[in-house]
Amino acid sequence: MARVVVNVMPKAEILDPQGQAVHRALGRIGVNGVTDVRQGKRFELEVADSVTDEELQRVAETLLTNTVIEDFVVVREEEA
Repeated sequence: MARVVVNVMPKAEILDPQGQAVHRALGRIGVNGVTDVRQGKRFELEVADSVTDEELQRVAETLLTNTVIEDFVVVREEEA
């Protein structure tokens, strides 16, 4: 078994209102020096060794990501 992580982020040209809200809130709590915040999603999958990288790409592309507005990265993190 392996743990696979799919990180999904809005594409750079897409507005990120959640990230902007967090960025504005940082100043209110006294945190300075953060120049940008982008908020995304993280999916963790426990998969059998028989699941191929191509299958994982297909899962990320068709189920976990809206590829029109989001980019994704699939990473096999560790053996479970």
